[in-house]
Amino acid sequence: MMSEWLNIPMWEYVLAGVLAVLFIYQVYFYARYIGKVGRGKGACAAQPEATPATADMPGVSVIVSARNEEDNLTNYLQQLLEQDYPKFEVIVVNDGSEDRTQMVLEEYRLKYTNLHVTFVPTEARVTSSKKLALTLAVKAANYEYLLLTDADCVPESNQWIKCMMAPIADKNEKQIVLGYSPYFPEKTAVNEVIRFDTLFTGLHYMGRAMAGHPYMGVGRNMLYRRSMFMAQKGFAGLLMMRSGDDDLFVNKVATHKNVAVSCSPDALCWSVPKRTYTEWLMQKRRHLSVSPHYKQSTRMMLGIEPLTRGLWYMALIVCFVWGTAWLSLVAWVLFVVRLLMQVGIMNHTARKLGEQTFGLEVLWYDMCLPVLTAYLLSTQPKHPAKW
Repeated sequence: MMSEWLNIPMWEYVLAGVLAVLFIYQVYFYARYIGKVGRGKGACAAQPEATPATADMPGVSVIVSARNEEDNLTNYLQQLLEQDYPKFEVIVVNDGSEDRTQMVLEEYRLKYTNLHVTFVPTEARVTSSKKLALTLAVKAANYEYLLLTDADCVPESNQWIKCMMAPIADKNEKQIVLGYSPYFPEKTAVNEVIRFDTLFTGLHYMGRAMAGHPYMGVGRNMLYRRSMFMAQKGFAGLLMMRSGDDDLFVNKVATHKNVAVSCSPDALCWSVPKRTYTEWLMQKRRHLSVSPHYKQSTRMMLGIEPLTRGLWYMALIVCFVWGTAWLSLVAWVLFVVRLLMQVGIMNHTARKLGEQTFGLEVLWYDMCLPVLTAYLLSTQPKHPAKW
C-alpha cells in the first residue's frame, strides 16, 4: 500500500493541493458573500413589512428618468404613486421622449398631487442625458432621501418605500441603501440566463456591502441622501461616460460605514427584461463599459473570484483527463460538493427574495458567463462614452 502511494507522481500531489485551495476559496466566497443575503437576521429578514406609518417618518423623493416610456409608465407608474408612506413624492424627468410619454404624465398629474414632472431641455448637449435628468430631479426634490428606480420597474408591494427606508430609521449614519431589482420571469432560455446573471450579481454586491465591502449599486432600486449627492458635486468626474450613474457613483462614495442593504421581499423592484440575446448582450456590454473606471482595489477584488473559478475548472479537467484513479475521485468529490453548495445557497436566497430557483443548469452558467464577460470586456470600444 505504501509503495503505491510512493509511486504516485509528485505533480498529482501538487495538483490535488491546488484543487483543494481553489475549493476552499470558492466555499469561502459563497458562504461569506453570496449566502449572506439569505441568512436571517443579518439579511434584513427581520424588517417589519407592515410597520404602521407615522407622520414623523422622513420624506422621500422617488426619482424616475423616462425616455420613450409611454407603455411602461402606463403600466407601472401608479404603483409608485400609491405607496403606503406618509410623506413622499414621485419626480419623473421626461428625457427627450418622442412618443406619448408627456401626455401619459399629464394624465397622471391630474389624478395624483404627489407627482411632479420635469424635463431635460432639448437643446442640452451632454454625453449622458440620464445623469443630467437625475441631477435635475435631485435639485427639484423636496425631501432629503432620494429613491431611484426606472420607468420599466414596479415595486413588489406598496411597502417598498417603507422597506427601503428601514435601514435609515435603524441607523441614521447610513447614507446609501442598496436594494435588489430582479427581472420578470418568462419561459424563454434568454430570460433564464438574464435572471441567473442578475441574481448572482445582486447577491454579490449586496453580500459584499453587508460584509462591509460595498462596491456598486443598481439604479433600478437604490436610495441615498440628497445632501451626500450635493456634497459629492453630483456626478462630477463621471459625466464623460454614458453609463455609471449608479454603480460608478456608489463605487466612488461608498464606505464600510455609510451603506446598508434592504433585501426584504417587499423591498424588491421588478424590472422588464430584454427579450433577445442581442439586446441583452448590448445591455451587458454597456454596463461593463464603466468597470475599468472602478477603484483599483475594486477591480482587483472583482477579478479574484472569476480567476479562481477558471483555474478551478481547468484543474478539474486535468484531474479527470490525466489524473490517476485516486486524483479523479478527489476531483469528483470536490466538484459535486461545490456544485451542491452553490445550487443550495443560491436557491435558498432566491426563495427568500421571491425569485424562481435554478437546477443543474447553474453549472453551465457558472462556466460560460465569466468567459462571456471576459470576451465583452476585451472587445469594448476605445471610447465607451459613445455607448
